[in-house]
Amino acid sequence: MLETKKGIEMLIEKLRRDQSPDGSWNYPFETGISTDAYMVILLRTLEINDEEFIYDLTRRILSKQEKNGAWKMFYDEGNGNVSITIEAYYALLYSGYYSKDDTQLLKAKIFIQENGGIDAVSILTKIMLALTGQYKWPPFSPLPIEAILLPKSFPINFYSFSVFGRANLAPTMILAEQKFSIKTEKSPNLSDLYVHRQHDDQWIRSSELRSLLSFIENGVKNLIGIPEQLHQLAIDRAKNYMIAHLEPDGSLYSYFGATYLMIFAFLALGYKKTDPIIRNAIDGIRAMKSTIKGFPHMQYTTANVWNTALIGYTLQSAGVSDVDPMVTNANGYLLSRQHTKLGDWAIHNPNIPPGGWGFSNVNTMNPDVDDTTAALRSISSMYPIVNNEWAFGNKWLLSMQNNDGGWPAFEKNINSKLSEFLPIEKGEYLLTDPSCADITGRVLEFYGNYTVQSVNHPSIEKGISWLLKNQEKDGSWYGRWGICYIYGTWAAITGLHATHIPKNHPAIQKAVNWLLQIQNGDGGWGESCKSDSKKAYIPLQVSTLTHTAWALDALIAASEEPTTAINKGINYLLNSLDKDDWTTDYPKGQGIPGTYYIHYHSYRYIFPLLALSHYQRKFENNE
Repeated sequence: MLETKKGIEMLIEKLRRDQSPDGSWNYPFETGISTDAYMVILLRTLEINDEEFIYDLTRRILSKQEKNGAWKMFYDEGNGNVSITIEAYYALLYSGYYSKDDTQLLKAKIFIQENGGIDAVSILTKIMLALTGQYKWPPFSPLPIEAILLPKSFPINFYSFSVFGRANLAPTMILAEQKFSIKTEKSPNLSDLYVHRQHDDQWIRSSELRSLLSFIENGVKNLIGIPEQLHQLAIDRAKNYMIAHLEPDGSLYSYFGATYLMIFAFLALGYKKTDPIIRNAIDGIRAMKSTIKGFPHMQYTTANVWNTALIGYTLQSAGVSDVDPMVTNANGYLLSRQHTKLGDWAIHNPNIPPGGWGFSNVNTMNPDVDDTTAALRSISSMYPIVNNEWAFGNKWLLSMQNNDGGWPAFEKNINSKLSEFLPIEKGEYLLTDPSCADITGRVLEFYGNYTVQSVNHPSIEKGISWLLKNQEKDGSWYGRWGICYIYGTWAAITGLHATHIPKNHPAIQKAVNWLLQIQNGDGGWGESCKSDSKKAYIPLQVSTLTHTAWALDALIAASEEPTTAINKGINYLLNSLDKDDWTTDYPKGQGIPGTYYIHYHSYRYIFPLLALSHYQRKFENNE
């Protein structure tokens, strides 16, 4: 008991030291070097010559280069990632501090050429290259801008896409329609990165996609109005969508990528580089900068609300009093970030007042289910003092359930299979927001453990049914927003357990057996980022703190006594809390499988603390 207690106390004190004066935790939301490279390219394009900042960004980029000259998204990705390597190579050249003759850039160039060259990059990288004059836009727009005018009754329309998809599509459609590109005197020449001849149809790769585009174009032709006027109306609507969704800091939805595209879209519409809307956007994404190991990193967004909500309820689970200043300050911060205005979520979920929470510290209009459950858990100890805030949050959360019984991240019933056939790489992730096991499991865990909501409530019964129906054959669940099957299985088991599904239920027993089968010899667990792209569990071959904590927390919930497997896992956690190697930097979250991974710096503290405290409370305190 003493060892567990020491581990818990050590983690609590670490969190106490790291809390910000405003009550939040601003642990970095790290997403590799792409955003760093894009920031260098953006500043050079806009001729904002902040030399110290640009140079420091290039130093971070170079610090992440592999010995073979490539850059990777994660440790075990393979030899390297050609898209990210081109982004890094481009940014280093554009910075002006490095030349093609430098050894590190020569090695990068060789890797790029040996792995398909510039044509082999992802569509997101192609867009960046096209708008900065390094790649040819397709002869026709991948998605005609008039599609933004299609009515909501049309099978595919602007609001049938996810909010993340819309945030990126609105500026991209403007850019693609105008085939906009911009160069400066400092623009490098990347023509030597072409290995094969460029083809005009490089963006569209199948007859099915062309058929779907024809279907959309036919829908556009049925719009009433003169084509020229409709075209201008579509441009205006895309522009106004961006303006209407600016956050107070000037960013679009507080997303780096969407804001980046928006800045170029405004340039395409004739705005000057010095226009206030562009400068405010620059300031907004610059404010997302964090410092990691002495280098600046451009976060894709900030994670203050998410970090604080998770930490707030985890501290209380670990026995920290709800009147401890650390907890009261955290809850005060969370209450100040509850949303009070309508967002796009209301289009598919009308007649419900706002009351959810978003992810970042500047998010005011894009709440999500995950942050809302986490925030409600943390402030639950303040009930009934926060009766109104609780009621609005709970009502919003319950109303966000999809028709299939599961819960999405941001919006209801955004899961059109047609979106998968659009000429947008990873469209099923970028454009849809389906029910997922990790979020559905945590909603059920919240209602089961933190509310008096009856487990016989129709919404809870539907959620349980959705989870049971969507279990994988091997007993696991796929976690959409984490890595990956361990994550989904943890959320599902703890959610089902909280809603009184018995431990001997076949689904829980099957899931437990799966977790036991994949436990490592050292007592821990570890999963590769490759799992999401392969759509199957891929072991990392080593253990990580976060994966071990997730697996342990699930087993603790499903066990009556501390089994040998659980005790081995607890020993691994306690012996590894000070660990600092590539496994502690390994991504545990995902945004777009195969494209966008997240290293949450807070997770190595949050989830071990949660698992250790649940172990102590359930087993050691009883002894």
